[in-house]
Amino acid sequence: MSFNIELIGFIAAILTTVAFIPQVYKVWQTKSVSGMSLTMYLIFFCGVLLWLVYGLIINSLPMIMGNAVTIVLTLIILYFLLRSKWSN
Repeated sequence: MSFNIELIGFIAAILTTVAFIPQVYKVWQTKSVSGMSLTMYLIFFCGVLLWLVYGLIINSLPMIMGNAVTIVLTLIILYFLLRSKWSN
């Protein structure tokens, strides 16, 4: 039974993380963050960080892996958002 639950967790983690990759790729390629909200990404980052902490507390590998990768992807976007804000 727990294997099925972990499998669902892994599928969810993969899908939610992979869904974020096209946005990161576009920002990376164009170096443009026009129309993107710094506030939204800061709040999102905090939420994902808390999900990671929660995953660590309950020892959920899918939650840990998915949120760790999403944090890295979010940091890339935040880097470009902050760089854009500081250069204006």
